[in-house]
Parts: sequence; structure tokens; C-alpha cells
Amino acid sequence: MAVSIAAEWTTMGDKFYRKQEIYKMCWENVDLSRHKVACAPYGGPIAIIRDDSKIVQLRAESARPRLQIYSAAGTLLASILWDRPGGRLVGLGWTVDEILVCVVQDGTIFQYNVHGELQDLKVTMGKECWNQGIAQCIIYRHAVVCLTEQNQLFAIPDMRNPQVEKLADPKLDEEPLCMVVLDSNPGEEYKHVEILISGTVSVLKVGVDTVQELNINYGPIQKMALDASGFYLACFTFDGRLLVLRTQNYALVSDSATESALPPEQLQWCGSDSVLLYWEDRLLMLGPKNRSIQYDYEESLVLVPECDGVRIISGSCTEFLQLVPESTVSVFKIGSTSPAAMLYDALDHFDRRSAKADENLRLIRPALAEAVDSCVDAAGHEFDISQQRTLLRAAAYGLAFCRGFPRDRFSRMCRTLRVLNAVRHFEIGIPLSIKQLEKLTVPKLIVRLLHADRHLLAFRMCHYLDFSPEMVLTDWASKKIESSSSVDDGVLLDALVAKLKACSVISYASVAEKARGLGRHKLAALILDYEPQPSKQVFGQLKYSRFSYFCF
Repeated sequence: MAVSIAAEWTTMGDKFYRKQEIYKMCWENVDLSRHKVACAPYGGPIAIIRDDSKIVQLRAESARPRLQIYSAAGTLLASILWDRPGGRLVGLGWTVDEILVCVVQDGTIFQYNVHGELQDLKVTMGKECWNQGIAQCIIYRHAVVCLTEQNQLFAIPDMRNPQVEKLADPKLDEEPLCMVVLDSNPGEEYKHVEILISGTVSVLKVGVDTVQELNINYGPIQKMALDASGFYLACFTFDGRLLVLRTQNYALVSDSATESALPPEQLQWCGSDSVLLYWEDRLLMLGPKNRSIQYDYEESLVLVPECDGVRIISGSCTEFLQLVPESTVSVFKIGSTSPAAMLYDALDHFDRRSAKADENLRLIRPALAEAVDSCVDAAGHEFDISQQRTLLRAAAYGLAFCRGFPRDRFSRMCRTLRVLNAVRHFEIGIPLSIKQLEKLTVPKLIVRLLHADRHLLAFRMCHYLDFSPEMVLTDWASKKIESSSSVDDGVLLDALVAKLKACSVISYASVAEKARGLGRHKLAALILDYEPQPSKQVFGQLKYSRFSYFCF
């Protein structure tokens, strides 16, 4: 088994990469080459709309484009007829909070949730953008950056507080070849936006008040991409070279030839280890010392960078390409004699009732704790459930003979994998890796489930991980009231209370406020009877009573 697993890896120098198929896509007849495509980070949903800049055969399609939202597994979540005013669609992208941002030519921004519901907040890039028209747009994390047709730059650093700021004038005579948002503090939100733009002569760093010409003298840069850490910048030059620079001082780290002067359609990082370049007929991965791996595809691809790899989305499947973790290499590398590999082999002998299992354990006894930890860690990086189970069984087998190993490490990994396997199921369609979950955090994952109306799974997750289910139940009750306009107040009250009593610290006052906001004052007053805090109950009853003004 170990040989077959390692045989699927690809070698680049002394490192191994693996490409795993995560989903067979549920959609049908989706040609990504004919669409604008935006994919949310952390295994988020996919939005597509027909690209009106390309000449395509409509076939049986309507001449009016539709904005469609799919899960990462290709399940249709929403389909909206795109008839928004303001000119052509220039920018399409997701924020970290899974809000789909659509920027049209006159600077108007439309925002949708994962169900395709238009958000009430009206945002525009301002009068200057309306007069000049938007030529290019970048949507990154919570920021939106727009380049007008007169080469002026405008930005909204945080879409949750949409304040437009004009950046310094780069004084360009021509439209830049490419631009990228500079992410020097990946763990923090933007206060002000800085971007890099590549012109025909030089690369400029543009902020709110300053324009700095960088010392990047390698000819016109046609494509740029930042890695997940924000420390490295990949640049594709006019003569077909891929340069990697440090963003701290823009010193050259590596210089690789690609044998193609034609710029790639997409340039993305695979974690912080290598760079992917995609042309119509091939996908090329370049690493240090000019080492490369080539993958051939017969269908169009979309590359979605993640913190520990890249999602490869095609019309038929979703794959995940990543550097093979060290713990996995130690267990499955062909010919490995590491303690983890011998412990994994000992389990196989134990299952076959062979005495060699005890011999393996004696050989690795001084490093048994290390072997157990490697098997536990390798299990966390696996997507295949049967392989997770086998690695955890190997760890449990070694744990029985190991003293001093933290027992909660094993139990935590079991719980984490159960959560990951639940959200990875194709019906949920969130293909998170364990590193992505650590960076996203469980509370934010629960919020994502609530946005997708997966309240039962979110509730079970809270119960399993010892989180308070108050947020889940409150959100469920609010949406239940909103969708039950024709249900009698008494019947709806019984249904709500039956669920809400599962949490002892639930705020009935916040649920009542939702009911009041929808005009159901009687229901709000009935819900407040269950509020345990007298101050909130009295204040709410005075607020919701139709005769409350007599009390003041």
C-alpha cells in the first residue's frame, strides 16, 4: 500500500508533490474558457458568468447572461439573470466572508451572498470613476481596487466599511500590463491599500500619497502574483522568464526559463514552495533551481491559490495540488526506514498476526513518540477516509507502548478529522485541508455553514467541539421567522421554543427583535416571555407593546 501511495507523487528535486482528485463536478456542460470565473478561498463557492469579451456560440443558451453560483463540488446554489445597469461587468470576486462582489463599468458595486441574494448595501466607486469608467479591477480579501480608463487608481480597503480612497497618480500614458494588491501583513486587515503596477518601462508601488519606482530592471513584467505569506513575488517577463523576488527589498531569489514568450493565462503560487503557470494546453510548475513539473490537460482550468497548495478546477473535477507534508513523506516514501514508516509497517504485521510487528516496535522504541506523532500528523493531511483510519490505527497501536506522549493530541486529531470529513462531503462541498482549517478557524467555519443554511451540521459541530450553540440557534430562529410569514404565531412560537431550549444561554431578546423587525409584534412579545434576564424582558415588552408610548 505504501508503495502505491508514493508512486502517485511527482518529484521536484528533493521534494514531492501530489495531485489528488477531491470531487467529480456535479455540473454539466460547463466550459470554463467561455466564462468569467471567481472562486472563494478556503474551499469556498464558485461564481461564473459568460464572458462577453469572447466570441462564443450561444447554442441553446439565452442571449442574456446568467450569474451562477456553485459549491466547490459543482452543485448549483443560485442562478441569477444578469440585468444590472452600469455597463459591462469588469470585476468578479469573493471577499473572505464569502460575499460575491461584482463591479460594473460605471463603478457601481453589487454584492450577493452564496444564495444569490442581492445585499441591500449600495456601494459605488465615486463620481470620478463614473465619469472615467473602470478598465480593470482587483478583488482581494476585503479590498477592491479599480483602475479607470484614464489610468487613475481608486480603492475600497474594506468592503464591510466601504469608504473610497483615491490613490496617488501613477502618471501612466498607457494601461498597465498587470497589477497586484501588495499584501505585506497577511494576518491583518487593510487600513490603506498599496498596489504594484507593471508598465512598459518599470514597476511602480502606489499608495495613497506616494508613487515609488522599484528597482526591478528585468524588462516589462507581463504577469505578477504574490505568495500566500506575502513575502515573495512571482513575475513573468516579456522574454519568457519567471522571476521570484522578495517583497521586502525586491531582491532576486530565482530566475527560471519557461521556453515560452507568450504570457500564461494564469500565474499562481502553490503555497510558498513553487509557482504554477497555465497556458491553454499545459500546466507548468516551476520550483527552485529551475526545476519543473508539467501536467497536460485537455480542458480549461481555473487555479485557486490556497495557503498550502492550489485547487485546480476543470469542467470535470476539482483537484488539490500540494507539497507532500514531511510527516506523510516519512511514512510512505519508497524505501523509508523512519520510525513512522516502521510503526505503520508494524501495524500491517500485527493485522497479519506476524511476530515481526513486535520486532519493529523494539527497533523504534527510543523514537516511538516521534513515530506516533508523525502518523497522527500524516492522518490530518489525508483526504481519503480509509487512509486516515489506517494511520490513526498505527498511531493508536504505538501509543499503547509509548509513555509520555500527550494523549489529547490523538483525540484532538480524531475530532478535527471528523469535522473536516463532514464539510468535505460533496453535499456540503467545502474541501478544506487541515492547514486551511487552522488558518480559517472553527468559529468562522461555523459562520460559513450558517450562511449556507447548514444549521443542523453547524449545531452538531458546536456540540461535538464543546462550542456554545447560541449563535447557531439564534441564526436558525431568525431565518425560521423570516420564512414562516404564513404560520400562526402560537404554532411558530412552539416550534422555536422547542429548539431554542437546547441552549441555556440563548438570548430570546435578539430573536424577538428579529420578529419585531419583520412586523410580528405579537410573536415578539410572546418570545420575550422566555427571556431569562428581567432587564431585557421588561425593556423589550415596553418596546414591542402597541401602547408602549403610554409608559414613558
